[in-house]
Amino acid sequence: MPRKGKEDASTAAMIADIERLVRCESPSEDLAAVGRSAKVVAEVGARLLGAEPEQVVVAGRTHVRWRFGGEPRVLLLGHHDTVWPLGSLRTHPFDVRDGLLYGPGCFDMKAGLVMAFHALAALDVRDGVTLLVTGDEEPGSPSSRELIEDEARGCAAALVLEAAGPGGALKTARKGVSRYEVLVRGRSAHAGLEPERGVNAGVELARQVMTVAGLGDPVLGTTVTPTRLEAGTTVNTVPGSACFEVDARVWEAAEQVRVHTAMLGLRPSLEGAGLDVRGGQNRPPLPAAASAGLFERARRLAAELGLGPLTSVAVGGASDGNFTAGVGTPTLDGLGAVGGGAHADDEHVVVSALPGRTRLLTALVADLLAPNAARKGPVRPSG
Repeated sequence: MPRKGKEDASTAAMIADIERLVRCESPSEDLAAVGRSAKVVAEVGARLLGAEPEQVVVAGRTHVRWRFGGEPRVLLLGHHDTVWPLGSLRTHPFDVRDGLLYGPGCFDMKAGLVMAFHALAALDVRDGVTLLVTGDEEPGSPSSRELIEDEARGCAAALVLEAAGPGGALKTARKGVSRYEVLVRGRSAHAGLEPERGVNAGVELARQVMTVAGLGDPVLGTTVTPTRLEAGTTVNTVPGSACFEVDARVWEAAEQVRVHTAMLGLRPSLEGAGLDVRGGQNRPPLPAAASAGLFERARRLAAELGLGPLTSVAVGGASDGNFTAGVGTPTLDGLGAVGGGAHADDEHVVVSALPGRTRLLTALVADLLAPNAARKGPVRPSG
């Protein structure tokens, strides 16, 4: 059968598998839903790979792992949880039209999981491959971080099946993320009768928000963004408490340390007010140096496969690839679906890109497992 016919059949099979995953809704905070999704992921993967996975439950969250024997060499990493609440299929139904596949979580990142299954199924030998599919990436991987880091240590490469960047670009750098909650203690009082007896936690919050917002550094690409805020109880009461949350993103580890030190160093400006700062690093940066060698390898393979020029992009969003890079494992991200609209109403996957990108992933894993790659050890950037 000519390649076109094979690709048509392969694409149809992938669409059917993506549909099955998408139709099993898996919002991160619903542990039962994540458990049901893990079962479907395990069933689809076992059918394609001919091997049953482990279902690893940590703090009630279900992660799915395949280990194919031999010395671990290549970690494939993805997640099956989504940001979409139960019932989203009623308003955002699974559909394929005009060359695009739609459905909650299709782009981020259930299509990427199906690509991983089909890519590994095409390999003659899988010894040295681990495939880990976690169930809590969207809220920051609270239960899976240790699992991810343990699997990544000692591997020559971590390949992350998160969605591709614009135009199918691979993600070769990601910002590190820190998250904080600032709790403000004041003293309540009647706003009309004796406001002077109060300590206004809302005013203290406003001053702290301005201080925190000034911690960013546009030159270095550091953003420190106050996000959710809350203060007070009623319109005629001096707020006795308040709180706000902070999202900080950095390209450099030193900046993450600087911001953390500054956050912990916040001090109240109003007499009688108090502050309690909680939080810290969620994910370290994924620096370009961690992906350079792998990207060059992927670019060479893409050219050999006739897939056209492969591009790269650095992004502010984080993924579990930040963790693998953080333990020293060369990491290449964005190897999943081409499309757009992650977390948005128009979330979609470009169907025509599925077969080629899956062939690229197969070739990349095979190249990393080749005997000469094993002798050379971990893939390091050149220069």
